[in-house]
Amino acid sequence: MNHSDDTIAAISTPPGEGGIGIVRLSGDDAISWANRIFKSSSGKELTDKTRQVYYGTIWDDEECLDEVLVHVMRGPHSYTAEDVIEINGHGGSGPLNAILEKVLTLGARLANPGEFTQRAFLNGRIDLIQAEAVMDRIQARTRAGLKAAASLATGRLSLALFELKEQLLWSKSHIEAAVDFPDQDLPELITPELRNKISDTLTKMKELYATADAGRLLREGARIAIAGKPNVGKSSLFNALLRDSRAIVTSKAGTTRDLIEETISIDGVPVRLVDTAGIRDTQDEIEKIGVDLARTALEESAAVLFVVDSSTPLTADDELLYNELVSQNVPILYVGNKADLEKNWETISFAETDSKILFVSAETSFGLEHLEHAISVLLKGDFSMQGDEPMLNRLHQKDSLRRAMEAIERLQENYHESPEFMSIDINEALEALGEITGETTPDDVLEAIFNTFCIGK
Repeated sequence: MNHSDDTIAAISTPPGEGGIGIVRLSGDDAISWANRIFKSSSGKELTDKTRQVYYGTIWDDEECLDEVLVHVMRGPHSYTAEDVIEINGHGGSGPLNAILEKVLTLGARLANPGEFTQRAFLNGRIDLIQAEAVMDRIQARTRAGLKAAASLATGRLSLALFELKEQLLWSKSHIEAAVDFPDQDLPELITPELRNKISDTLTKMKELYATADAGRLLREGARIAIAGKPNVGKSSLFNALLRDSRAIVTSKAGTTRDLIEETISIDGVPVRLVDTAGIRDTQDEIEKIGVDLARTALEESAAVLFVVDSSTPLTADDELLYNELVSQNVPILYVGNKADLEKNWETISFAETDSKILFVSAETSFGLEHLEHAISVLLKGDFSMQGDEPMLNRLHQKDSLRRAMEAIERLQENYHESPEFMSIDINEALEALGEITGETTPDDVLEAIFNTFCIGK
């Protein structure tokens, strides 16, 4: 990855109107260029002294662009470990773009997505895990997700990986001593103690690997579709879980024709609920499109809430959809809605699911807490996510740790082979672990990671 020494600039606050907006500069010329366009109310110039705030105005020749506060942060004591200027102006596209355009005319380059954080990583202020935690914080949709991002940012996962690498380096030193000095009068190096050390390291790797799905669940959330035949109360249940009237509800079957999606938090997990059209055979062209969209949503969801009307007997449409869902092998929660009315339905082919049926009333909110708990258990299993323990939360981290584990397992299987082969395996494990923290991550992977960041961060 090429690291440019030029000075970059970007708007670091979201588009739209707001009380405050920020234009950020980073690089060797940041302070001198800011001095060329800034006039302090006290008449003082921006100095090299770090962590100073100045009040004044930004000018383009004779035109005053905005009234601002300017923050000076001298490297290495800044976000990027370079000289950083943050111009705090009025939030809005007009003043912020005018300031940015003026800075660019001085010679600054418009920053690429994530380039400020990329520079912090390349300058050694943070590792790759902490860099990715920046976006985790920005994108966190629940308090538990925010807590998990904070844990990553403070280095808990980095520390756990560092300890694994320290154990492997101890083992490597003994293995490579046996390689380098085979004929010397040294104590035996390939010992039961070494084997136990390697076994202990693998056990800890597996414990960390087991956190990957839960970590991704906290960060990415899960999509759950609400399915059922028309008029069983899917939209009413959708609204009840949201605690809001988001979907249109009428007594007429087939009201929902499109997908409606909203995110809620269930036990710390961001859950994207999808209200789908009632699935049935229909000749109505518009309704048929809705049914096709519903089927696609079911295929792409992590789980399905299969809703039936508990106040009426089950029908052929219920049974048809039940068989369709079972054939897709998707996790299903069976929901009997309208529990506030008299129960009047038979189990038919649902006999084997009797103990799993959750009776609720979208009208009165009866049973909603039990349903939410069932959703939490379905998604998280037995894993207790407090959000502050070391957890993997990205696919590339999981893949790297998997390859490190495979290398150690090969070493164990061939433990009595030559130390040279053992050395190859342990070096492969160390390199794979280094990919997670950024020490050995390929440049193309790094570029792909930082390109997912927003511009200005």
